[in-house]
Amino acid sequence: MSQSSSHIVLACVLRVMRPLARLLLKNGVTYTAFAQALKPVFLQAAHDELNSLGRPTTDSAVSLLSGVHRRDVRNLTRLAPEEDQTAAREPLSLVSQVVARWLSEPALLDAEGKPRTLERGTAADGFDHLVARVSSDVRPRAVLDELLRLGVAGETESGVCLLAKGLAPRQGMEEMSSLVSDNLHDHAAAAGANLQGGANFLEQAIFVDQLTADSAQHLHKVSAQAWRDAFKRVMQEAQTRFDEDAAQAQPEQRTHRARFGAYFYSSDKD
Repeated sequence: MSQSSSHIVLACVLRVMRPLARLLLKNGVTYTAFAQALKPVFLQAAHDELNSLGRPTTDSAVSLLSGVHRRDVRNLTRLAPEEDQTAAREPLSLVSQVVARWLSEPALLDAEGKPRTLERGTAADGFDHLVARVSSDVRPRAVLDELLRLGVAGETESGVCLLAKGLAPRQGMEEMSSLVSDNLHDHAAAAGANLQGGANFLEQAIFVDQLTADSAQHLHKVSAQAWRDAFKRVMQEAQTRFDEDAAQAQPEQRTHRARFGAYFYSSDKD
């Protein structure tokens, strides 16, 4: 990479880091702690880059590419994988699949396209049956308890109802952080792949300035409605493709994942 492109990419990433740096500081993470925690990230990136080039991942090569001292390369590359993060995301993934089906399957929606209140029990259009179609390894009661804990669903005499328009838990910093990191990671990955010229992922935005606060709030409402419309269309298609691949494709063929999202942000400052 040329020096000029290095400066361009560095400036780009530093601008992206500004809101993330504020998030870190607000939660007590200093620069020193962040810099130390960033070393394994650079080491993994160096390993991935060397593997993609077919070059050996020796300590010297990793150190030279990443800029991390060889002593740290020796120590940090022998650490165990972050099993705790993977374990924490598994139940959240199960809950998100239940919510996604509930929001997208026509049989679970009312005449206005809103998620119906689902009865408990074994009815074909009930909550227990919905959970069973996602996983038969977890009891519906356990999934319901998790939905209640996250503040995503409520339980009444008539059944279980969704309180949110998607999986955005009102409770639990860990769950919210997991969702944010997954979304920002894939957004950044798409932008990075496009910038390197190796892909053409959808990564677009609309920008407008010199608005009043009322106009910005109105655009927020319009954007939220646009997302709900897009969510239904893409989620229904995603569910169809997932079910068809599960029934027809071999496990070794089902290696891809995809994420589709949207965001809105407004501020009175640049």
